[in-house]
Amino acid sequence: MHDCGSIIDMVTLVIGGARSGKSTWAEQQAVQYDQPRIYVATAEPIDEEMVQRIAAHQRRRAGIFSQTIEEPLHLDTAIASAASQASVILIDCVTVWLGNLLYHHGIQQEYDEIPAFLSALRSCEQSVIVVTNEVGEGLVPADPESRHFRDQAGWLNQAIAQIADQVVWMVAGIPVPIKGSITL
Repeated sequence: MHDCGSIIDMVTLVIGGARSGKSTWAEQQAVQYDQPRIYVATAEPIDEEMVQRIAAHQRRRAGIFSQTIEEPLHLDTAIASAASQASVILIDCVTVWLGNLLYHHGIQQEYDEIPAFLSALRSCEQSVIVVTNEVGEGLVPADPESRHFRDQAGWLNQAIAQIADQVVWMVAGIPVPIKGSITL
């Protein structure tokens, strides 16, 4: 294990709505760890708007992370690759990753990548910060694909929260501890 000072190797889930400050707060937490810090990016540049979002994230995290692993489908592989090198792994974002699974595989009851990711998360000996969106508090989506995504995201978030030592709900840029404790 890497020397992280007083930080204990743990899994932290950072959850909240769009533009709630999840990624920024997660990156601030990662800075508390010694280098090397590894960022696992799940977004795919599928359109111009996503290209711009990815570029903004890259600019904001420049100098914070020693490496970025771009992995849109196999988070278990990314965790395995990063774990031998990193003091902390930041995964941003699992709901984007879930959207990738839906895009590449279509509507399925189960995606093989999900249990593989959860298993890798459970067995990782380094600290992992996982960023995700809460999508279940809005309106019921009008179409089956959107309802499927919302349901899958809710179940995935529950599974990660069960594994996590710490769950932080982000509201308007303010971290609210849900599980475990945080230093504000």
